[in-house]
Amino acid sequence: MSFARGLLITVVLSVVAAFAGAWGGAQYIVSRMHDEPPLHEMVHEKLRLTAEQDRRIAGLERDFAVRRRALETEMRAANADLARAIGQEHAYSPAVQQAVDRFHRAMGQLQKETILHVLAMRQVLTPEQATRFDDTVVKALTDENT
Repeated sequence: MSFARGLLITVVLSVVAAFAGAWGGAQYIVSRMHDEPPLHEMVHEKLRLTAEQDRRIAGLERDFAVRRRALETEMRAANADLARAIGQEHAYSPAVQQAVDRFHRAMGQLQKETILHVLAMRQVLTPEQATRFDDTVVKALTDENT
């Protein structure tokens, strides 16, 4: 096999591997967002919310769900841009970097808004409920299996 042919095969395989890794990573992240988090389960099943707390938290969750869906849509659009850029340019080009940056901005914004949502829910709780809530948040953020 000639050097040029070997180089071409290496470049093509590298681009395919990069695309597969980026696509797979993004799919994994988005799919994990739809799993029922332990915090949600704990709030609704173990904290014994009053009717007023339940009403207020339901409103917070409705508002957050709208924003979360918008940011997940932005992440999917950025991922589609990434696929197009890699497919067209076969290199870590400015277009590829721009798509990666777009995805990271949306993912970072989703993380920030998730934290704000969690803290807003905490404000609805009694001090005793907030203690259990805090323990669950800390565990969720530090658990190696999540």
